Amino acid sequence: MIRADLTEKLLDIKREKGWTWKYICDEIGGFSPVLIVGALLGQHKLTKPQAAKAGELFGLDKAETAMLNEVPMRGADAVIPPTDPLIYRFYELVMVNGPAWKALIEEEFGDGIMSAIDFDMVMERQPDPKGDRVKISMSGKFLPYKYYGATGNVPAYGFKEE
Repeated sequence: MIRADLTEKLLDIKREKGWTWKYICDEIGGFSPVLIVGALLGQHKLTKPQAAKAGELFGLDKAETAMLNEVPMRGADAVIPPTDPLIYRFYELVMVNGPAWKALIEEEFGDGIMSAIDFDMVMERQPDPKGDRVKISMSGKFLPYKYYGATGNVPAYGFKEE
């Protein structure tokens, strides 16, 4: 079995049982719902105890359960630009706002990037009389670029210079 087949199996079981992602995440526990759902969709891994809970919940065999604990090939099947309208909006957000985000982060922190590994994300529904809103908050560790071979008073890392 390949990982994509396991994802389809999990989605089939979810549909057959009428489970919500909230129910599944509550049963597995231990991570943000974004990470648990991402793991079940093949983009993250679960810890061994979480994989065991998922295996029991979904009635998986030993090999399928073990696969949930393996590091996946993230983004392997991604189409660029995305064709799904919702995912495309995130792509569009980055394409339109990315240069401004980059400029503002570099002005505040210096030469570096925001980690997508040491990273937190929270998604919330915000009621609004004009139509409910999706609120997504992201927090990533700032990782300064290392300036190789820096000597003397030249900074070794791209922290903000005063």
